[in-house]
Amino acid sequence: MNNTKAILLVGGLGTRLRSVVASKPKVLASIGNESFLELLVRQLTSQGIHQMVMCTGYLAEQIENQFGDGGRWNVSIEYSKEETPLGTAGALKLARRYVADCSDFLVLNGDSFLEIKYEDLIGFHRRQPQAVATIAVIRVQDASRYGTVNIDLADRIRGFAEKTGNAAPGLVNGGVYVFSRAVWKSIPDGPASLEREVFPRLLDQGVYACEQRGRFIDIGTPSDYSRAQELLRSV
Repeated sequence: MNNTKAILLVGGLGTRLRSVVASKPKVLASIGNESFLELLVRQLTSQGIHQMVMCTGYLAEQIENQFGDGGRWNVSIEYSKEETPLGTAGALKLARRYVADCSDFLVLNGDSFLEIKYEDLIGFHRRQPQAVATIAVIRVQDASRYGTVNIDLADRIRGFAEKTGNAAPGLVNGGVYVFSRAVWKSIPDGPASLEREVFPRLLDQGVYACEQRGRFIDIGTPSDYSRAQELLRSV
């Protein structure tokens, strides 16, 4: 794991969370005595991942001021700053130069936390035939807020269903990915979304789902942020 690089997508505007986190990026929202982003950094370092790229945007200077070069956490942090909003896929492509020599790499959404063993996820990805991407998925009892993932018996993703608002169980995207370098030719230039634009066009090339069974939480809304305080304080 020493050579694995992780890209953290931390440039979002966080508009739905402004009522409780008004003057800072969403990823710097406090969880106990530390920020949500620090929680992710500590999770990565605890599993031997010490090379990170933060894709910043909104209030980027606050993130850079807090984390610097990563020395406080015994990690190396580089920054890829978008000058205008590029979406998750656009931000990722802007950071391409930082992982140009990597055959595969991790990507994390900066506003969600998933209990996961990264080594197992990467190993799963490398065992799949011609996998371009692997998505860590989690089964939730109420998938109404999320789109769901449809997989076959070989764990290959065959489609994505838009969120319906129905409170039914389902497999959802856990916000942690492994990409092979072949992904770059499928990411368009300019603003784009991984979830809405890139993953659907990758299905014919090979996108797999690796199911997780730990805790999952995002902080996209005030109610979820409140729930995260209790769920994540013990991590």
